[in-house]
Amino acid sequence: MGRVYLDHNATAPLRPEARAAMIAAMDVVGNPSSVHAEGRAAKALVEAAREQVARALGGEGAEIVFTSSATEAAALALRGRGLHGAAVEHDAVAAWVDDSLPVDANGFVTIAAPDSSTLQLANSETGVLQTLPEALAVSDMTQAFGKVPVDFLASGALMGVVSAHKLGGPKGVGALVLRRGLDLDPVLKGGGQEMGRRAGTENVIGIAGFGAAAEAAVRDVAEGRWTETEEFRNILESSIAALAKETIFVGKSVPRLPNTSCFAVPGWKGETQVMQMDLAGVAISAGSACSSGKVRPSRVLTAMGYDEATAKSAIRVSLGLETTKQEVERFAEAWGAAYKRFRAKAA
Repeated sequence: MGRVYLDHNATAPLRPEARAAMIAAMDVVGNPSSVHAEGRAAKALVEAAREQVARALGGEGAEIVFTSSATEAAALALRGRGLHGAAVEHDAVAAWVDDSLPVDANGFVTIAAPDSSTLQLANSETGVLQTLPEALAVSDMTQAFGKVPVDFLASGALMGVVSAHKLGGPKGVGALVLRRGLDLDPVLKGGGQEMGRRAGTENVIGIAGFGAAAEAAVRDVAEGRWTETEEFRNILESSIAALAKETIFVGKSVPRLPNTSCFAVPGWKGETQVMQMDLAGVAISAGSACSSGKVRPSRVLTAMGYDEATAKSAIRVSLGLETTKQEVERFAEAWGAAYKRFRAKAA
């Protein structure tokens, strides 16, 4: 049997629409900043993708600044602003904000001053969805975009951060979304690319893939394709609960992404489970991919009030639209066998 990939929140498989757009873009030789015909052809691809991403985010009333990643987009939005944040934010955001905003046991964040704060739309580890307040300075929309409806202009945020590879686009391209007229001090300076907000020749191939993936992803959301994925996620959790009644499911009682399950058996280290599942042919993670190699309690779960033993024991299983019921059942069987070995050793 082939491997089972259940780590879509880390990166999603490349969509066929994105692959086709990237292959076509490879034959466009020009630099988007050049004024000749070849340059204009490359520029046209970038601008078409910009419109695709803008439409996917709810309309063309927002400006899209392409970057190398959501991490770079976050730095562009947050650097030097001294904004308030919460400990549940992704590391790419947490690096630029404080962690002064309170977090409750469900992972919800309370914000008193939105114009000086940042708030993620969906948590990458738990899948918990937040309600964004009006005039929020910045929102990390990376995990939500392409899995649930995201309307940037209606969200209340002034700026948003998104990434291509979370929704089936290529790795190495992201975007900062902002309302028209907002001033922005560029991090990368030297050229006039991206309306003077991000210097450097655009990644035309990656950007073309991003646009195609965003368009396909929002179509899937609109057609309700994630409903079946949510059903499979719920089957997975029911199976795990039947195998290990002491399992703690994080965020299960509140709105979350349809594909994400974060759960823990206190005392059974998350990284151990990840390795055991990998040997069994199943890819999962312990926390977000950017920090899963670090042996430490989940900062997100700690902020939610979980003790160290639970925070160190959590794993994240994230499904995709291609995930089948049989794959979910295979994971549950492999996890159950490993759980029995864990209990036998602990006895």
